[in-house]
Amino acid sequence: MKNIRLVNVNTTAFSEENFNLITDLTDDEIIQVINPLVMAERDEEGEYDNDTLVSALENVFPNNFIQMVVDADKIII
Repeated sequence: MKNIRLVNVNTTAFSEENFNLITDLTDDEIIQVINPLVMAERDEEGEYDNDTLVSALENVFPNNFIQMVVDADKIII
């Protein structure tokens, strides 16, 4: 798989609401799908959570690699 990367998605001022994706999508592709959902909630015309955002990405880009990382393993050396 080419161009797989880890992306931190930040949609609010609260860092605990950020989430990470392992994906081959570009920043522009992610923003294209997520931004309208975030803006709708800010305008009080909808609601979303992180699962909703990931599902929206999967629906628009069904042939791409999209995996949300909730709790990454930590190695302490």
